[in-house]
Amino acid sequence: METLPLEIGETAHALRKAFDRRASALGVTRAQWKVLFHLSRTPGLRQVELADLLDIEPITLCRIVDRLEESELVERSQDPDDRRARKLHVTARAQPLIEKLQALAAELANEAFAGIDPADVNATRAALARVRENVGRGPANRASDNE
Repeated sequence: METLPLEIGETAHALRKAFDRRASALGVTRAQWKVLFHLSRTPGLRQVELADLLDIEPITLCRIVDRLEESELVERSQDPDDRRARKLHVTARAQPLIEKLQALAAELANEAFAGIDPADVNATRAALARVRENVGRGPANRASDNE
């Protein structure tokens, strides 16, 4: 059991590296595809919100968005509720790239989970959700679960 967190991390790393290899053929870095992924799912995020979601510093995100904006894949717009803030959107030009990245992700998932019973995949999902829930709670709450 003690090596299970390490194995989960190594599996996630292997999946990221496999996706990176495929995405690099499209000229996209991991940081860029993560931004495109989140913005395609939640258009209009403010830069600070996206930085928080990605767990990176706002200045780091700003550089990534600058490059994506130069490539006309992302655009910034004024937040009508806060003149200091910018909202981010993917552009129409980004849509074909996002579709290719989604197809790569689906292809990789099919290959990664080939030969694994769908019931096992669902059980793994449920177990991982519980792990996230368990570690998301504070120590005081976990202690009360054991009483």
